[in-house]
Amino acid sequence: MFAFKKGILIAQIMILVLFSLVIIFVAVPSYLNQEWSWSKLPRVPEVAQMREIPNTKLNFSGWTTISQREMSINNYPWSLQLIEKPGEEVVFVALKGQKYFKDQPEVEWTDLELMERWKREGVKTLEFPSEINPNNSVTARWFQAWNDKTYAVVQWYAWPGGGHHAPSQWFLVDQKAQLRKKRVPWVAVSITIPMEALGSLKDKEALARPLAQEVQKTLEKEIFTIQ
Repeated sequence: MFAFKKGILIAQIMILVLFSLVIIFVAVPSYLNQEWSWSKLPRVPEVAQMREIPNTKLNFSGWTTISQREMSINNYPWSLQLIEKPGEEVVFVALKGQKYFKDQPEVEWTDLELMERWKREGVKTLEFPSEINPNNSVTARWFQAWNDKTYAVVQWYAWPGGGHHAPSQWFLVDQKAQLRKKRVPWVAVSITIPMEALGSLKDKEALARPLAQEVQKTLEKEIFTIQ
């Protein structure tokens, strides 16, 4: 028994030694030469289009744009587009595009909630397919929020062929792309749909799902396509 434990201890020490050698011979020289992987990130070709999002009116099929303007949230430019269709109240589509190849999605939902002073109930998820990759589902977060009015809210990070409300999911997709010397651009999307104060979130799902899919499709065709 003692010999068995001693063998385990020796194995653990060897692993620590090998790990230390990796740090000494790989990480330290890279640090001294300023060659960390983040400094060598591939560029994001779509950044040029995404920088124009705050000043761009996107065309959503079946919807008419009332107005579009730039708004600043936490010193970062967003697009706020007001759209409508017959029989529905005005819907707000807020978009934040990646401006720089090192930008990562982080605090977008917190920034919006602080600005709007929303209170909200538990978050659910809403799924819909990507237009250019129907085998991939976009997973948005879906909840009821209120300040002086009540809203149904859909939020996600859109990227070519997919999307998710969690920044960690974009990070994983982007890491895989980097193995091929590529990057994955992202746009934060927040759709705010007015609803009755005592209304059911489910009653707005038939409107929210196709609209979210239309926004994803428009981003894939007009923003994520290299001009």
